[in-house]
Amino acid sequence: MPASFADLHARAAARKGGEAALEALLTDPLPAADLAAIPDDRWLSDMTRRIFQSGFNWKVIDAKWDGFEAAFWGFDVGRCALMSDADLDTLVSDKRIVRNGAKIRSVRDNADFLQELAAEHGSAATCFADWPGEDFAGLLEMLKKRGSRLGGRVGAITLRFMGRDGYVLSDHVAKALIREGVVDKEPSSRRDMAAVQAAFNTWTAESGRPLTHISRVLAFTVDG
Repeated sequence: MPASFADLHARAAARKGGEAALEALLTDPLPAADLAAIPDDRWLSDMTRRIFQSGFNWKVIDAKWDGFEAAFWGFDVGRCALMSDADLDTLVSDKRIVRNGAKIRSVRDNADFLQELAAEHGSAATCFADWPGEDFAGLLEMLKKRGSRLGGRVGAITLRFMGRDGYVLSDHVAKALIREGVVDKEPSSRRDMAAVQAAFNTWTAESGRPLTHISRVLAFTVDG
């Protein structure tokens, strides 16, 4: 049976120099109302940023980000959804950005995706803000299925950077979950993700903490 959150917190605090030091490392997610107020162009921007950072040097992407914003029309969702094949060909040659054709095409696909969510929920941000935390795994699955290149950790990292409460299954978090007997390998299947969600729900009920805090505490219990 997994350790209690109190035990995990104590273990993490011992590794990070005490409870106060640990708490200083835990960032709070945004309130749902603030999350829902984020314009959909900012969601497309951050999705794109995390997609381009995946498997690449983050610092290079960060340094070029003003160029990305300009090249993709400020990530205006309507404009990006209407990108023509000629636009894509031009962007593949645009030195302001990293010229990865598949990742460039994902901008158009994710603009379409965000427009679909907006039609269903009023805005994509509302969908992300209203999705219940006890089914965060379902939100990650939705991003993977309906979005482009938002599977793996990319979707979770996007949500984390945008302020949505949730967990990121980093190497350290995965190791902690394996150590606690929640899963027996890095979680990837629906069965594994259901087990992960159940464990997080138990720790949430015990501690009253957001998923973001629990995720970070788990990571801090692992050496390295």
